Amino acid sequence: MINTALRLPASEIEALLQGRIIAVMPNKFITLGREFALCPTDASINLLPVEQYYRPSFLPIAQSAFTQLNSEGVLIQPQQMNLLPDEEQLKLPLLAYKTALIKAWARCEMCQILNNAESLAYLSQLTIWTKEGLQEILTQRQNIFLVYLRVYQLPKSIEIAVNSNSQFIPVPQFINVADTKPVLNDRTFAQRKHQLENRQPPLHPELEELQSAIASLSISQPAAKQLDDDIKVFLGWSSDKPTNSLDLDLPWIHKIAEVGNSSDGHTFEKLVRRGLLKLGFTGSGLNPDAMGGAGGMDFYAEQPYPIVGECKATKTEKVPDGTPAQLLKIGMNHLGKFQYDNSIKLIIAAGELNFYASRTATENQMNVISPETLQKLVELQAHYKNSINLLELKECLQQAPFGLAEDKINIYIDKVEQSIRLRSHIVQLVKNYLENSGIESAGVESLHGAYFGSHPLQPIKTPEMHEILIELSSPLTGYLGRIKGSDWKSDRFTFSAIYLLTKCSKIYLFSSLRALCILCGSFQNN
Repeated sequence: MINTALRLPASEIEALLQGRIIAVMPNKFITLGREFALCPTDASINLLPVEQYYRPSFLPIAQSAFTQLNSEGVLIQPQQMNLLPDEEQLKLPLLAYKTALIKAWARCEMCQILNNAESLAYLSQLTIWTKEGLQEILTQRQNIFLVYLRVYQLPKSIEIAVNSNSQFIPVPQFINVADTKPVLNDRTFAQRKHQLENRQPPLHPELEELQSAIASLSISQPAAKQLDDDIKVFLGWSSDKPTNSLDLDLPWIHKIAEVGNSSDGHTFEKLVRRGLLKLGFTGSGLNPDAMGGAGGMDFYAEQPYPIVGECKATKTEKVPDGTPAQLLKIGMNHLGKFQYDNSIKLIIAAGELNFYASRTATENQMNVISPETLQKLVELQAHYKNSINLLELKECLQQAPFGLAEDKINIYIDKVEQSIRLRSHIVQLVKNYLENSGIESAGVESLHGAYFGSHPLQPIKTPEMHEILIELSSPLTGYLGRIKGSDWKSDRFTFSAIYLLTKCSKIYLFSSLRALCILCGSFQNN
């Protein structure tokens, strides 16, 4: 339970909440372990104008925070009495009733007293303040009190009235706080504290500049936000685990099974075509808006290999022999025998096949799957982009048994999910191994040894693990970074492909930013 709040510039509270800084500079010493809420105030508390006080990379965020603060509060009309009823009342000016929104609380982990100018350059690089701003504080106060704060978010913001200019102000009611929502986890905070305490220079200043440059884009552009989140985690500004953003196609994907088990055949055909497009198939016979496929076929894909099929939505009745017979007849008539024979045959039908339908499908090498199974395939592709390898799926569909193919498709889905879990485990393994070892990169043999001490999902040999590491460090995936050696055994791997950016020049970084802006539709010549 706390009932006091530390007044800080709104910009610096925002920087604490974003994980950009872990320390502030109040005008008095704060004792170790003291806990208090964080109350935002305007820029008048600073000794220099905002433009001179904060580093250019942080300036837009600071200005936005102060603008937001200035929009809060209430204007009230003072009450007045007039003893002379015939006289006109004086018009008193409106008074500003200042309020502030408290979003977080903090605990003092350490308070350093700085009284020399030698370390100000390093301190500026590790924080949001300019060297000139730090020098001005030192000149006027003779000491800088650098207070390290462990910051926690409140479950709900609290609005309070502010009527004092003291460093600490009372909170009208006790605030019940808990340490369940830290801005940074224990490991990340300890690393950042060690770096700041020992004035170790920032490891990746180019990435800090890149993050600042894309911060405004991240509000409206999903691609920029994903990159922004990744950079923050890499820099230690955030402890949040990256999450897959929801695919915008999921609403209709979740309807495939529902519609397939109804009598709405036309809608089901459209959903099946959209699902095949989502999996990566292409072709004129996959137009999701068409009322029927070319030549009467419900769907036909041309790339990466020909696949022809029928859809059968049904509520309760069994699938008749006419469904596979129709696929055979229409497919042969429209494609010709050679092209039809070289196409994958697929029927997506709800309900059980009757005896004759099952025999026709089996003898003509047709695969019959349910709407639920198609939905599982498409959902997997939506959650893990490009996880469905269509060439591997082709091998699965070309192999016996034919007819009801649920089991073999589900075995393939299980294999893909197992592959995803293995790769996720290896990415986490590399991250943990490097953090615990205190090194920046590791070889495949060291990582292979660590793998068997990490409760492995399945046994893998060193060359196989190297292949997976190469895959995960590809620019097209980007989960790991790779330093190429003279042979495969001397390759070294790092956590996060953002490492690749740190080895490039600022020109390359901002060329990447320009490309990102073009993709987002936000780039302008200026």
